[in-house]
This record gives sequence, C-alpha cells and structure tokens, in this order.
Amino acid sequence: MLFELIILFFSIPSGLFIAWLARDELIDGRKYFKALFIFSLILTVFIGNEIILLTSGFIAISAWISLLKSYDSSWAIIRKI
Repeated sequence: MLFELIILFFSIPSGLFIAWLARDELIDGRKYFKALFIFSLILTVFIGNEIILLTSGFIAISAWISLLKSYDSSWAIIRKI
C-alpha cells in the first residue's frame, strides 16, 4: 500500500517535468491530454488489476498536470516557426 502511494506521488514531479520539457507543445496538445486523462481515468475506475490501476493512475495524474499547465500563460509558450 505504501509503495503504491509513493509511486503515485512521483507522478506529480514527473508530470511537471514532462510539461516543462514540452512547453511549446502544450497548447497544441490540449485535446490529446484531455483524451489521455479521460481514458486513463476510466481505466483507473473500472479495471481491478493492481498493475493497470497504478499505471493508469500515474498517467492520469501526469496528463492532468500537463493539461493544467497548458492553460498557464507563464508556463506554456506559443511555438515560433
């Protein structure tokens, strides 16, 4: 139980790190982050397997953080072509 909570806790810094690495792609990828979040949230709720539950929970938290950061104007950068 404690190990699973530690794994889910590490999804927060990894979501922030992924959002920081892809700052110029956050605005364009909002619909994909929404779809990824909804799909992984559905898997988290309806699947009883512990490994799939942890994996989809990790993905849901990371995608949610990236989605929230895409609306932050000081974090997301518009791509300059």
